[in-house]
Amino acid sequence: MTEAPTLHIAPPPFLDDPALQAVLAALPRARVVGGAVRDAVAGRPVSDIDLATPDPPDAVIHALGQAGLKHAPTGLQHGTVTAISGGCGFEVTTLRTDERTDGRHAEVAWTTDWQQDAARRDFTINAMSMRPDGAVFDYFGGLPDLHAGRLRFVGDPARRIEEDYLRVLRFFRFYARYAAHPPDAATTHALRHAVPALPRLSTERVWSELKRILATPEPVQALVLMDELGILDVILPGAKDLAAFTRLVQAGAPPDPLLRLTALYPAAPDLAGPMKLSRPEAQTLAALAGPAPDPAWSAPELRRALTTASPAALIGRTWLQPQSPEWAALRSRIAATPTPVFPLHGRDALAFGLPAGPEIGLALEAVRHWWLEGGCVADAAACRAQLASRVAR
Repeated sequence: MTEAPTLHIAPPPFLDDPALQAVLAALPRARVVGGAVRDAVAGRPVSDIDLATPDPPDAVIHALGQAGLKHAPTGLQHGTVTAISGGCGFEVTTLRTDERTDGRHAEVAWTTDWQQDAARRDFTINAMSMRPDGAVFDYFGGLPDLHAGRLRFVGDPARRIEEDYLRVLRFFRFYARYAAHPPDAATTHALRHAVPALPRLSTERVWSELKRILATPEPVQALVLMDELGILDVILPGAKDLAAFTRLVQAGAPPDPLLRLTALYPAAPDLAGPMKLSRPEAQTLAALAGPAPDPAWSAPELRRALTTASPAALIGRTWLQPQSPEWAALRSRIAATPTPVFPLHGRDALAFGLPAGPEIGLALEAVRHWWLEGGCVADAAACRAQLASRVAR
């Protein structure tokens, strides 16, 4: 019996991609699933496009090969094959059910039942699927939830969370983006009950989700609820400043997760090691934690500041202050000021006959100090003249 769709929409523009069309032509039983369906129905931009199919992985691999498409076995144990078309990768996952799970990993079995596959997904708004003709299949009320701004787990919230405790943090990522109402009592209870299990998650997974929460356009209510449920105390132990975080968001600062983390967590640079942040992320946190700029800086003072901190770091520090028109004016000045670069190098000192060694460093540092005192405007010729005068003494 042919399954009737819940809704039929005009095929979204992303389906016009020839690379995707080639994959769908090779796998005629496949559907688009997850976030692409959710955002297409909501009229939001679609980024990641995932596919699902009732065909087992070996049949998927065979069909792609027959169509002349390459593939990569990116997750065969979970039924996932990445189809490569037009230089792009599209994940294709066989419909599955969870046989066993320990809260972090699951053992799965293949199925041909779309509703069974949807039943293992996290939230109703993520459990929809769509055929290439725009036919949408919604087994658990994701469409009305999406339109009403409700975020619900598929089935029993406690069971969904026990299958993967990372879903606690995923809840708040989607809550920040899609929810207009507080969670129901059962969901709230399940989230609170799961807090003691959060330390079992890897720090990399925690940071990955927290970063995404912080990057949402309006994360304040999500962070407030996380704090109320005790979740923030587990993933960010120590003092937090939700008031400063709220001021930063409401001031219209860029939705940069590291900037927002600095406002929320005064000891943010200390997280670099325990949270296993990347080196660039750690360097950014350290730079944001530097001394606050001064809106009254003169042009020479601003140029001097730019020799020790990047424009991005200085602008970020301005957002961390209680806002006033003076800070907006300073941000404009920072953005418009070229970063000064001291124009001399060791070879310049060698050219004046200084021997290799400490004397070169001392001479260049003296000239650099003179250059800084002058507002960082002296060019290479003027700096060389200053260096020559010092060597001649």
